[in-house]
Amino acid sequence: MKDELRKTPLYDTHLALGGRMVEFFGWSMPVSFAGITEEHVHTRTACSVFDVSHMGRLSISGEDADAFLDRLCTRNLAKAEPGRSYYTHICKEDGGVLDDVIASRFENHWGVVCNGANRTKIVNWIEQHSADYNVSLKDETLDTAMLAIQGPKTMDMIREVAGQDLADLKRYRFTTFDFMAKISVYRCGYTGEDGVEVVLPAGMVGLLSPKLLGTKDAPHSVIKPAGLGARDTLRIEAGMPLYGHELGEDIDSLTGGQAWCVDLNKDFIGVEPMRDLAQRGLPRQLVGLELDGRRIARHKYAVYGNGSEIGEITSGTMSPTLGKSIAMAFVDSGFAEVGTELEVDFKGRRQPARVVKLPFYKRPKPS
Repeated sequence: MKDELRKTPLYDTHLALGGRMVEFFGWSMPVSFAGITEEHVHTRTACSVFDVSHMGRLSISGEDADAFLDRLCTRNLAKAEPGRSYYTHICKEDGGVLDDVIASRFENHWGVVCNGANRTKIVNWIEQHSADYNVSLKDETLDTAMLAIQGPKTMDMIREVAGQDLADLKRYRFTTFDFMAKISVYRCGYTGEDGVEVVLPAGMVGLLSPKLLGTKDAPHSVIKPAGLGARDTLRIEAGMPLYGHELGEDIDSLTGGQAWCVDLNKDFIGVEPMRDLAQRGLPRQLVGLELDGRRIARHKYAVYGNGSEIGEITSGTMSPTLGKSIAMAFVDSGFAEVGTELEVDFKGRRQPARVVKLPFYKRPKPS
C-alpha cells in the first residue's frame, strides 16, 4: 500500500480555496489556485501567500552549535550575529551539495530551514557529524507551519494583518514577536520580490489563515494564495537554484553558480575539492539562456554549440514577466560568455538560444 501523503497545517485551507493538490516529495501540496500565470503576475504586482510548510525546520543548540555549523556549512558563520539569516550549503566530502539551507542565528540556538525532500538526509548528516560537538538537534517541522508572503505589497499587508511595522527589517534579518502565539518573521524569499517567510505554531494556522486570506466567498482584496507552479516560474525568472536541478550531490557550489556563499578560506566539509576546482577553473558553468520562439526548454534537454553537444538545460519556463522563453543550463565554460549563440535540442529539432546574464528579472527599486 502506498504511504499516505503528509498534509500541512494549511491543507484544509487549500481545499476550501480551490487549490489543485498534487504529490510533492511525500506531501500533498497545491500546485495552483487561480492558475500559474495569474498567481505569478499577482506576486510580482501585489501579494501572494505560498505554503512552504513541507520544508524542514531544525533547531540546533548547545555550547558548540556555532563551531559545529561553521564546520558543516560553506558560509562563514563564526561571527554570526543574532537576528541574521544566512543562505549557505551543506556539502559532502567531495564537494557535492547535500542541500542549500537558510541558517538563522537566534540568541540561544540556530534555526536551519532545509528542503523538504532532503530533511531526513540532513538530519542524519547532522547526527552523523555532531559526535565530537556538544550540540542538540530538534526537528520542529511537524510542530510548526511556514508561510512565504511575497510581493511588493507584502510589508503593508503585514502591518494590516499583524499590526507590526516591519518596513525597517533588512533583507536576511528576522524578528520574533507575539501574535496570538510566538511567531518568527524572516525578510527573505524565493521569488525575487520583496517579502517575508513566517514560522508559527501549527495549531495557530486555523486562526490566522482566514485573517490572512479571507474565504472562498469573501477573499482578501489584496492577498491571494499561490502554489508550487508559480513559485517555480518566479524563482526561475529570479535565477534562483532549485535542488535537483541547479544543485545536487553531483554538483558543487561553484559550478552551481553559488560561489558567493562559499568561503574557501575556512575549513568546512568539502572545502578541499572546491579549492582545487577554483584553482583549476570550472569546466562547466551555469548560464542563463533566452530562446527564440515560445517553446519551453525542459530539464535535461541537450544544449549545442558549434554543432556539438556542450551542455544541458537545468530549468526552463515561458516567463510571464518578460514574455520570453528562458532557461538555465550547464554549459562548457568556453560557451558561457554572455551573447554566445547556442541551440537547444527539442527532441530532434534545435531551437536558437543565446547566453544572457542572470538573473533574468530584478524587482524595480523603490522610487
